[in-house]
Amino acid sequence: MANVRLQSMLDVLTGLNVDEKLALAIASLGEATAEIQQILSNYVDHSNAYVGTQNASGDDQLHLDVKCDEAVFRAIKASGVVSLAASEETPIETPCGATDGFAIGFDPLDGSSIIGANFSIGSIFGIWPNNGTNTLLGRTGREQVASAVSMYGPRTTICIALPPATLGNEKESSSSSGVVIELTLVENGSKWKVSRESIKILPSGKVFAPGNLRASNDNANYDKLIKYWIAERYTLRYTGGMVPDVYHIFVKQKGVFCNVSSEKAKAKLRLLYEVAPMGLIVEIADGDTTHEAFDKSVLDVKLEDLDQRLGVCFGSKEEVATYKKFIFEN
Repeated sequence: MANVRLQSMLDVLTGLNVDEKLALAIASLGEATAEIQQILSNYVDHSNAYVGTQNASGDDQLHLDVKCDEAVFRAIKASGVVSLAASEETPIETPCGATDGFAIGFDPLDGSSIIGANFSIGSIFGIWPNNGTNTLLGRTGREQVASAVSMYGPRTTICIALPPATLGNEKESSSSSGVVIELTLVENGSKWKVSRESIKILPSGKVFAPGNLRASNDNANYDKLIKYWIAERYTLRYTGGMVPDVYHIFVKQKGVFCNVSSEKAKAKLRLLYEVAPMGLIVEIADGDTTHEAFDKSVLDVKLEDLDQRLGVCFGSKEEVATYKKFIFEN
């Protein structure tokens, strides 16, 4: 079944003129997604049981996080095209076997704190090309050759962003911004099938997902922005997990997600494992992104530490512009 499933995704990617090695790297993430789906479906201990260890960032580790992390490492090592990877659970650059292969940053399970309620959760992946340095440090999200986000809910899906340079000449000439596609795991988990050929985000849309809401208590500008959204009768769509909240923007083709910090409520999102990969999908889908505190795309923020954290805003271009108007106000 795994070989058929792997080939089904490879067929889609090669049909888009994606390089064979990159297609293998992306398809390995599809294999990891399928394994994580099985882990989640059969995991009955939702007591938030900790392993008893901490990752290198000092975070206590759940058994479920570790199992999913191991699944991703197994899949990308088996691909034979990945040189190194780092994850939120293993935040060190770990050799993965290939020489001159890709580098991957990933969050194996985004939203583990809400899984007890059986909410949708996800995985996030970014793929960088080899640049001869054998490290992800000093890179930016703009350099990614692909990124993906997997969603585990009533359906298991994977949304893949392919920049123009990743696509063949024919596809590149017809789409200067690249393409974002969605595949769904079907036939009892044995095959990937294209469920959305192109995902685009409209310029505006009155849907909002305000992350880290407690920051509005001591961030006056954030408080004003939230009150504006409410006064303008925006629709709230917020679960407490970045993957389902941003994925909702992809599905509805509109809206805004933000995660703003304050002196008492610090930023928690990691640039390498969450922000850069998700930011690539948003921008290729014709949306916009910005650092929470200044006008700069998250794809242009340089990675200086594997645990580097920041606040963000993602979504429809006009909605992100509204965010900037309120938050960057002196």
